Amino acid sequence: MKSTNINYTHDHVFLGSAHDENAKRTLWVVALTVVMMVGEITAGYITGSMALLADGFHMATHAGALGIAAAAYGYAKRHASSQRYSFGTGKVGDLGGFASALILGMVSLGIGVESVMRLLQPTEVQFGTATLIAIAGLIVNIVSALLLGHGHSHGHDHDHDHGHAHAHHGNDNNLKSAYVHVIADALTSVLAIAALLAGRYLGWVWLDPVMGIVGAIVIARWAWTLMGTTAGVLLDQTDAHVAEEIRELVEKPGDATITDLHVWRVGPQAHAAIVSVLGEATANADSIRERLKPVHEVSHLTVEFRPL
Repeated sequence: MKSTNINYTHDHVFLGSAHDENAKRTLWVVALTVVMMVGEITAGYITGSMALLADGFHMATHAGALGIAAAAYGYAKRHASSQRYSFGTGKVGDLGGFASALILGMVSLGIGVESVMRLLQPTEVQFGTATLIAIAGLIVNIVSALLLGHGHSHGHDHDHDHGHAHAHHGNDNNLKSAYVHVIADALTSVLAIAALLAGRYLGWVWLDPVMGIVGAIVIARWAWTLMGTTAGVLLDQTDAHVAEEIRELVEKPGDATITDLHVWRVGPQAHAAIVSVLGEATANADSIRERLKPVHEVSHLTVEFRPL
């Protein structure tokens, strides 16, 4: 049986070419978001607006997501070459994201309960002040979207002829998801503004707590999605698409059969794969590795070959 993984010592650093730039952009957006989040939550309590309060806590969801991303950027770079981590530090953000999702789930439950209570027992809302704060929150969301939208990142731009597949190019998925979430927050702010204006000029006081309930549902849905996504990464869930592509490339020539296959994510843009192959004399570990070069998602590849 022949096993091959690397031909010489190499590192496991898979930082994107725009890693530092994206980290700075993320920190700026985190700062803006935290300031506005505190302002909206405080104003929500003072003015009695559940829509504003829910929007403030919903803003906390993307503040948390961006905070996790910023912390992951920093931690990943500081420990990029640490021997303590067999496959690098790519899962740091997923670990923090899972913990954040649990907290956000509890926050959404609290907002939902409070909104229902306000719906059953209406309280006075200072619509004018609350509307101004909500508009300020929307402006912060727009500025944040512009900051993140100008960030362009690529995968690790290096190429190895040893234990790694060829270079992987692609967008920074963390930054992209943060950008999408900022847009979602902007839409939530618009809902809060609409509810406050409706309450002030149409007398629809009931719409404010209803928007609070809607905000709670949005937070809960996002938290649930985040929990499922991060849990899959933390549990080394198999990427079915990548696994199927590997099977097809290895077995299509007809001289090799995969007896064991493991594919899991080790970072935002990187997967690792261990492929055990039983093959004829026309195949070997190097030829199997050559067949798998088109699988761009795999950044760390181990091939184990056993002849028939």
